[in-house]
Formats: sequence, C-alpha cells, structure tokens
Amino acid sequence: MRILLIELSRRAISKVPRTVLLGPVDILVILLVSIVAGFVGALFGLGGGVLIIPFLTLVEGVPVPLAVGASIVSVVATSSASAATYVQDRLTNLRLGMFLEIGTVAGAITGAFVALYLSASALFILFGLILLYATIIMIRARGIDFPANVKPDKISRILALGNQYEDHSLNRVVKYEVTRTPLTVFIGYAAGIVSGLLGVGGGVINVPTMNLVSKVPVKVASATSNFMIGVTAAASASVYLLRGDVHPLLAAPLIIGVAGGALLGTRVLKVTPPTRMKVAFGILLAAISLLMILKGLNLPVVL
Repeated sequence: MRILLIELSRRAISKVPRTVLLGPVDILVILLVSIVAGFVGALFGLGGGVLIIPFLTLVEGVPVPLAVGASIVSVVATSSASAATYVQDRLTNLRLGMFLEIGTVAGAITGAFVALYLSASALFILFGLILLYATIIMIRARGIDFPANVKPDKISRILALGNQYEDHSLNRVVKYEVTRTPLTVFIGYAAGIVSGLLGVGGGVINVPTMNLVSKVPVKVASATSNFMIGVTAAASASVYLLRGDVHPLLAAPLIIGVAGGALLGTRVLKVTPPTRMKVAFGILLAAISLLMILKGLNLPVVL
C-alpha cells in the first residue's frame, strides 16, 4: 500500500505533479541506496549526489526540484561524516580547501537561484555532459598522480598550500605542491554553480580540477573535496529550504544512509591505489552521465 508522502511547493505545481507517492518499501530502498551513495561520495569526494539525483528522479519519479533539495541536504551529512576522519588522518589539505571555498560558495549561491529558471530536461542534459567531461579527463590521466617538478605559483607559495600525506597503499609519505591556483578557483566557481543547480556538492568538478590542474594527488583531492562540499552545499541548501524544496520525510532517510556509507568510504580510500581509484571513478561517472543525458532527451532508460 502506497502512502501520500510529499506535496510540492506552490512554485513547482505548474511544472510537475502536485504529489509524489512513496510507500514504506520505497523509503527502505532509498535508505539502502543512500548508504551506497554515501560510500561512493566519501570515497571519491562527490558528496553522493551523483547517485542520489539519478535514483530519485529516474527510479522513484521524484521531481527534480525536490530531488536536488534532498540531495543538497544529504551532501552536508556526507561531508560531516567523512571530513573529520580525513582531517584526522592529515589527508585533507585544509589551507587549499578553505582557499577554494571562495569560488565554490559564491557559485553555489548563484546556481541555486539560476535553477529556478531552468527546465528539468536542461538540468538532466547539463548534469550528464558535466559528468562526461569529468569521465574523459580522469581516465586520460589515470596513470599520473604524482607529477614531478611541479612548481607552486605565487599564491600557493604565499599561502603555503603544498603539503604531504602518508599513502597506506604505497607505504610511503607523498610530498606535493599546488600550482595554477587562480584557474582552480575560477573552475571552483563553476563547480559551485553545479552544486547549486544539481545538488551534487561540486566534487564532480573539484576533484578532477585539483588533480589535473593544480597537480594535487587524487586521494588528497578527494579528501579536500569532502571537506569543501559541506560548506558549498550548506550555502545553496538555505535557498532550497526557503523555496520549500526540501521535504524532511524524503531527506531524513537520505541523511541517515549517506552518513553511514561515508564512514565506510573513508576507510576504503586510505588503502586504495590511486590508479584504481581513477578508473573506478571514470566508469561510475560514464554510466551515470549516459543515463542522465538519455533522460534529458526523453529517450528510453532501462534500469
């Protein structure tokens, strides 16, 4: 027996159905999927939204505004659950994360307001194309994680953004420098817009950017992204809350699930070889990007 669970805000009534019908089984499935999303989000620094958004919209039929609103809130939970562990293990580059937040927070607020004027189909296609971009650049650079002779730029030297961490999969301490920080901040603004638009936390762009543009090791990029996404998501979540696009009965199982999955993901990241991480990251994004583009084009999606 299905129960009436969610009623949309007045703003969205003219664009989507008035209600979403979900039953106890649906809630349980959402909880289980959110555990996987939290695991993936913590492992790759994505916040879990890359799985939550497609699942809620493609499988459960939740309208995009509500799916994005619930995902934004769950991203904050993912960050809270994983960031503390990464900081304790000295895998997170706090200086770099706080510096990049200048761009991502501004972008998140921008994206949350822009989302009001974009159709659901446009959001699906945009999301898919962004994931496809991240897939290509991560797989192309899968064998490069510790580039030699990286020269820090002026900002990086002033802020002392370079650091080191202990890689348990390699049994050695890895030292690294950070370069091209102005470009990374600019791209971070775009990542913030993506977070505000799609509820994915911005990590889908931040992780490849830190790794490929600023030459930060992928594990550090993932851990730093987990630290950043909570702040970025919180900035745009307030906009969705004010619009009435965050329903507590949908967000609650997501928050519980992603928090548990994120704790497991933090443990796996420490012992996973960097190359395998990049390949797994690319495969995951490729599959999701295809599904979202097909949905945006109103083509059949088989799940």
